[in-house]
Amino acid sequence: MVELKTDTSIDAMYTAGQVVGQALTAARKAADVGVSLLELDEVAREVLRGAGATSPFLGYRPSFAPVPFPAVICTSVNDAIVHGIPTRYRLRDGDLVSIDCGAELDGWVGDSAISFVVGKPRPADLRLIETAERALAAGIEAAVVGNRIGDIAHAIGTVCRAGGYGIPQGFGGHGIGRHMHEDPSIPNEGRPGRGLPLRHGMAIAIEPMLLAGGKDGYHAAGDGWTLRTNDGSRAAHAEHTVAITETGPRILTER
Repeated sequence: MVELKTDTSIDAMYTAGQVVGQALTAARKAADVGVSLLELDEVAREVLRGAGATSPFLGYRPSFAPVPFPAVICTSVNDAIVHGIPTRYRLRDGDLVSIDCGAELDGWVGDSAISFVVGKPRPADLRLIETAERALAAGIEAAVVGNRIGDIAHAIGTVCRAGGYGIPQGFGGHGIGRHMHEDPSIPNEGRPGRGLPLRHGMAIAIEPMLLAGGKDGYHAAGDGWTLRTNDGSRAAHAEHTVAITETGPRILTER
């Protein structure tokens, strides 16, 4: 069931979303060659603590997971697509890093992700990240009253495929509000004009995931959480929490 949020609730989600944006900004600033993924997780934890927020990631255990998630951010490096667990791994020059973060504040949740390169970037990685951001922007632009979920999915998929990138099937965005994952599901590829109509008060997380190798294949790593590309190619992930309003899409996780 899709819960329509009131304007007051959307404002509260915006407040939670700003904490997410601050945590991502702080983690991005701290990311450098030699810094461990666990150290980035601690940076994000400090931001959440300082804001009086909690993490919807920490302790989360969906049906596929062998253990609860042990951190407040997901850190996915190089061929990792999403759900990477922070470890003692220390970042190396040229690593492509995706960080996903959530925050719960006063009962409302925000969720967002960024991708970037540590040290000297490869042009192919910059193009991959830029395309992920354009796909996210296209999806947000389509998130207007009167459109349907398929219009968002089609907008994202069109940008991804035009760039020659793969899309991990079965993974995409989601509704969000009191909980991190709510109805409806937001695919990263689809047909326009199909699916649930978009209405004022819907809150969704839009999150394109791109695979540089051009193939859609992925597999779960040994930790039971991390998804990796089958061909070892690099991946990028971009995400914002967005409210659908009569005046257009409102980004709730601005940075």
